[in-house]
Amino acid sequence: MINKANNYGKFILLWAGELISQIGGGLSSFGLGVYVFRQTGRASDMALITLFGFLPSLLLSAPAGVLADRYDRRLLMMIGDGCSGAGVVFILLCMINGGATLIQICIGVFISSIFASLLEPSYRATITDLLTKEEFSKASGLVSLAGSAKYLFSPIIAGFLLSISDVKLLLLIDICTFFLTVLSTAVVRRNINNKKTEIRDGFSVRLKEGWRAVYERKGVFMLIMVTSVITLFMGVFQVLAAPAILSFSDSNTMGITETVCACGMLVSGMILGIWGIKRQFIKILSISLALAGVFMVGFSAFESIAWMCVFGFLFFAALPFANNCLDYLARTNIPDEFQGRAWGLIGFLSQLGYLAAYAVSGLAADFLGALSGRGVGRGSAMIIGISGICLIVIAVSIPMIKRIRDLDR
Repeated sequence: MINKANNYGKFILLWAGELISQIGGGLSSFGLGVYVFRQTGRASDMALITLFGFLPSLLLSAPAGVLADRYDRRLLMMIGDGCSGAGVVFILLCMINGGATLIQICIGVFISSIFASLLEPSYRATITDLLTKEEFSKASGLVSLAGSAKYLFSPIIAGFLLSISDVKLLLLIDICTFFLTVLSTAVVRRNINNKKTEIRDGFSVRLKEGWRAVYERKGVFMLIMVTSVITLFMGVFQVLAAPAILSFSDSNTMGITETVCACGMLVSGMILGIWGIKRQFIKILSISLALAGVFMVGFSAFESIAWMCVFGFLFFAALPFANNCLDYLARTNIPDEFQGRAWGLIGFLSQLGYLAAYAVSGLAADFLGALSGRGVGRGSAMIIGISGICLIVIAVSIPMIKRIRDLDR
């Protein structure tokens, strides 16, 4: 049993390692996206890299959670962080030897993502091991900040570095961060004992119980489908905002724009942390999603960095309100004894929207750009605008679904 007294300092060390890791990973993601777009000029190629980086984490999230319950969580974190650097090293070596092809980049990103998938469940579980319940709330804000670091800090840093060097510098910095994060985890592991958990049920049994807990509550299941749609449109924005900006600007400007837009999440998160939402969750969910759709349309309407910053900021500012409502409605309608296994399934289902966005949005932007004769940049903007209109329609429809409406009681 881990003694949780005076463990907050160990959490801070672990959190600092995660923060550095997220920033380093964000530098590589940004740099590789710019590199590929400059080489090919296709949004679909940028989306392909994102897809290969996301797919292993989606498919392996549940098995990684089981491993985190059965084995040394800190050791899994060290393996995940350390070995994920192999993919980045592979890409860097390819570039040094004359330039990495799209296939080589996808292979490297895929390898990195496989090992990185070990990290997240072990990291979350380790926080539970280290902290008392009274410290969870204080730690949650820092955890959220670290998770958002690749959107808040990495783009502006990467954009500046690309203005004075090239993508190889970003990859090298990312590789260096792996050593720091593994070291911080090793220090924490040395100072605490491993918590051994006896698992009586098999993985398939727990998965089936989680499925029943979600599917038999039809309102909750419909709500998860709504969440998947939200991640679909977030994925469209995430993939296509970059080619929409790069088509008429440079990487430094894109980095600043992405950071400004992502700050919307930070501002809303602070507001929710202070005041929260007390009632009318369905109404607030509908309004926030409808506004997010409006802001997507606004972002797509102007080939102007200033207006893109304004509407991008507002789009990301609306999302935490929707996520807060979705989280509350799901938590309060699933029995406590099924929460853990149900949330593993909810996490998988809700992120299927990202998978669809990464697979299709780039191809759609390339096709529409060629069809209209306005290029991939405006093609990307048009897909973002169409997605925004669809999101508005879905948002307005939510209060009309009785099963979902009944969840807000």
